[in-house]
Amino acid sequence: MTRFRLFFTPAGSAVLVIALIMLIRSLLARNSYEILLASSALFFLLIIGAIGAWKAAKLKLLEPGWKPPFPMTANAGKDTLVTGLAGSQSPLFFRMHFKVRGIYYPSGSSSGCYVSAETSVPRKEEQVFLPLDFPMSGVFMGDGFCRLRDIFGLYSFACGTRVRKTIKIRNAPCFGKEFYINPQSGAEDRRNKHSNDEERYYMREYTPGDRLRDINWKSSEKIDALITRISPDNQEKVSRIAVHFRNFGPVDKPSLEALWLLDRAKARLSFFLRSLKEQQSSFIFDVLTAHGSTEIKDEDDLDSFLEELAGMSFCPVKNETTAAFGPGDLYVFSTACDSGLPAFLLSNSRSLISLYLVQPKSKTDIEFETLKKFNFPAKGCLLMPRWLLKNKIKPISAGSFVVKAELIYAETRL
Repeated sequence: MTRFRLFFTPAGSAVLVIALIMLIRSLLARNSYEILLASSALFFLLIIGAIGAWKAAKLKLLEPGWKPPFPMTANAGKDTLVTGLAGSQSPLFFRMHFKVRGIYYPSGSSSGCYVSAETSVPRKEEQVFLPLDFPMSGVFMGDGFCRLRDIFGLYSFACGTRVRKTIKIRNAPCFGKEFYINPQSGAEDRRNKHSNDEERYYMREYTPGDRLRDINWKSSEKIDALITRISPDNQEKVSRIAVHFRNFGPVDKPSLEALWLLDRAKARLSFFLRSLKEQQSSFIFDVLTAHGSTEIKDEDDLDSFLEELAGMSFCPVKNETTAAFGPGDLYVFSTACDSGLPAFLLSNSRSLISLYLVQPKSKTDIEFETLKKFNFPAKGCLLMPRWLLKNKIKPISAGSFVVKAELIYAETRL
């Protein structure tokens, strides 16, 4: 029976059982017509099975590869590239299928849901695209593998090797008002340099906005490019921006509503970091999350942090009152699930706090972002039964001492 479970589909198993029952009954009743019909069905199963087993054995060393788009973004609609299918031409009445199956953890939650995606490989094709998409940010852990199936739906043979991957899905982008900030600034180390060192360390290519009188025309003629002279006493400022991402909330079996609020908080933080980095590349972000602190200096650091952010879920609320980066401008991103937020804001009331808070929708005349629960099965994700129930989350107050408060509203629907 082990071989039957591996090779036969449910439909094939049903045909086999019915054919055997018919054969036994016809032999007992000595019905020649039923004997011929049952024997023909069994013979057909035998021939198709033999052809499939022979071809599957030849494709035993097939090494398919699947490469999701990077970065993997929720609701992006981008397909996954499947390669390594050379020599996988199917015999008559058979088709090669590539399947991805695994567990998806929305917003990095410990509660996962089953995911299955599949595509058919056309004849003589060496690569194919697999539709694999997710409704929100999170982590997917799954296997990619090939199956050889007949067009009658009776057999499914394993082919080649399995390829396991762990994919972090970034949140779908959100778009809001542009950010205007007054960051804390600090100068680079100022040390006296000799004139020859000045030529070596304080010359750079001209950028729009530099003063014309600072252009070194002699050096510019030699290399056929505009070079700007930077004085040791006039080095560029470095602006540091303190950011708190408070991913505190329910850890044990969080509701889908809570996970959606967290996803939208991630989206707002990502938009904040990217938009400011595009405005001024010299900005340095000190980002503190429930998992620790991260310094973001350049685009590589930002991409690395956003990849880590995709898999972040809720952490237990802890007594975190004083800001880790000291007094000054403070940018806080949180959700209505953060019960410790009011105490944190009160203890840091001396700082200039800008709060970006994701709340559940409370009125009908406000703009809000919606997650449709039936998007999960539409994308091949098996929704957990408890997530179908509505779980109300109470809004929390931003506090009167917050300099700027931007409320983002979100809700889930069937």
